[in-house]
Amino acid sequence: MTHTTCNPKKRAAVLTLGCKVNFYESEIMTEKLQADNWQIVSAKEHADLYVIHSCTVTAEAGRQTRQEVRRAARRNPDAFLVVAGCYAEMEHEVCEKMPEVSMVLSNRDKLFIAEKVKQSSSSIFRQQDPQQRWQADISNAPELISGYIDRTRAFVQVQQGCDQGCTFCIIHTARGPSRSYSQQHILLQISTLLQNGYKEIVICGIDLGSWGSDLVDASSGNPPNLFGLLKAMLAIPGEYRVRLSSIDPIHLDDELLDLIGADSRVCPHLHLSLQSANRLILKRMKRRYDPEFLYERVHTAQSKIPDLLLSADILVGFPTETVTQFEDTLRSIYDLGITYPHVFPYSERAGTPAARIPFQIPKQERKERVSLIKEAGDHVRQGVFLEKIGGVERILVERLDNSASKQYHGRADNYLPVYINNNVSDIGEFAHVRISNTSGKALIAQTLEQE
Repeated sequence: MTHTTCNPKKRAAVLTLGCKVNFYESEIMTEKLQADNWQIVSAKEHADLYVIHSCTVTAEAGRQTRQEVRRAARRNPDAFLVVAGCYAEMEHEVCEKMPEVSMVLSNRDKLFIAEKVKQSSSSIFRQQDPQQRWQADISNAPELISGYIDRTRAFVQVQQGCDQGCTFCIIHTARGPSRSYSQQHILLQISTLLQNGYKEIVICGIDLGSWGSDLVDASSGNPPNLFGLLKAMLAIPGEYRVRLSSIDPIHLDDELLDLIGADSRVCPHLHLSLQSANRLILKRMKRRYDPEFLYERVHTAQSKIPDLLLSADILVGFPTETVTQFEDTLRSIYDLGITYPHVFPYSERAGTPAARIPFQIPKQERKERVSLIKEAGDHVRQGVFLEKIGGVERILVERLDNSASKQYHGRADNYLPVYINNNVSDIGEFAHVRISNTSGKALIAQTLEQE
């Protein structure tokens, strides 16, 4: 490892890999660096400091981290290069041995990035007792952020860590046990973002539905839950919408589903942490539900939430998964109407129970199963697109995609992508549009004022 000292009046870039929680934490790091007089630039530009905020959910995620380290070093061989986050947490020795890397920061230390860079001569990854590693941050929520660079949607982390321990996953080790941020802190963060002009708040966590399980409600003496948190959020006045990030089917209780269906400010979109729809594979994954429970909860959600759109994380090629077992998952895409299956091939992750299972599915077979899930999602999605033609949708205008043709891109409340072919409200504002066609990848629309 190199140990070049940084001058905190230069250019810094933060590159984020992985989940929405990482993006929220990256913004905390970015604002801390700005406060310490760093000029923030794109990770594609020449910078004096690069922070690679890493993911370790799969072996592929680790490979991407190493690749981005090398890319940053090529942009400026003399840069001070930091690897932080989950890959740094789990593979700190690998990171330290990379000649391009100047510093490795654990998940606990990364939010103190500005201070750590100043102490660069001695700030190397600190191995800590696993029991003590997370104690300091259990009751301490991160600093409030003011917004996101080049983003119209704002992510708000409400919860950290996971108690589940799925057999294919290492994240519960990388991020520790489930810890909830206080409702007071969360509401203050949301209010700050709304005051700064954001119209969509995405609520995220490592195990979102477990929010509150480690807290005590002062009035009842019982743990609060996601339903209560969402209800408190919706008491904040204003024109905005709230979207839930990935959620385990086990947390889709009737109370929560009723609230989503009753308030138009909650997006009719659920991203399920589904993984599989086969009973035995779910059991071997150590998931908290079986196929019958999954189907019942999804069908209940569809009956309670008008215009509900489903997306889902799917993991195929888990060790021992037969063709017949895979077909249960494939069938669920059609049965449940999964419009956007976010599918991954199983990737052996050292340190997980699944990696020790003798019968591993050949990698080529995993790739073929990924393709079949994607094809199923494409088929479901095209049907949804066709049903939308002629209807009216509210969209959040996200960006100008084609300055020559004035084509804007946005997303409907239910997450469907929409291209608008005429003048619209400012980027970051809502617009009501009528769907006229589909490009195959998105809906085509015109604003109602132009009809």
